[in-house]
Amino acid sequence: MSHPTRTPGAAPEEPVPPPPTQLPQAFQATPDTERYVLQADALRRRQLRAALLYGSSRYWRARQRVWPSVVVGLIIAAVLAAAVVVFGAFQAQRDLNEERGQGQDQTQNPLTPVTPQERDPQGPDPTP
Repeated sequence: MSHPTRTPGAAPEEPVPPPPTQLPQAFQATPDTERYVLQADALRRRQLRAALLYGSSRYWRARQRVWPSVVVGLIIAAVLAAAVVVFGAFQAQRDLNEERGQGQDQTQNPLTPVTPQERDPQGPDPTP
């Protein structure tokens, strides 16, 4: 092996061995390792179940709820369906009224019944 020649006044170029590295605390032997692994697995399962049930959003406060809009949509649909039914009933009643002859030229009192009352076939009594 040949060593480089030293020049006067120069710093020695000997390699400095690195200090002995110690493993980080996470990689050192841990007592009850199996218990920690089981706890981490249980935590992961809880997080996955919560993500499936409540959505995968990171921030639960920012999560938008869907069910109020569904309820409002159902209410609006029910009101529209009721309006269609009522409109259809009014149309059917108007058609019935036209068939009975009570169209636009209605001359009788609206409070009187549709069928005429029975009259005495002999007429009114002339003697008081």
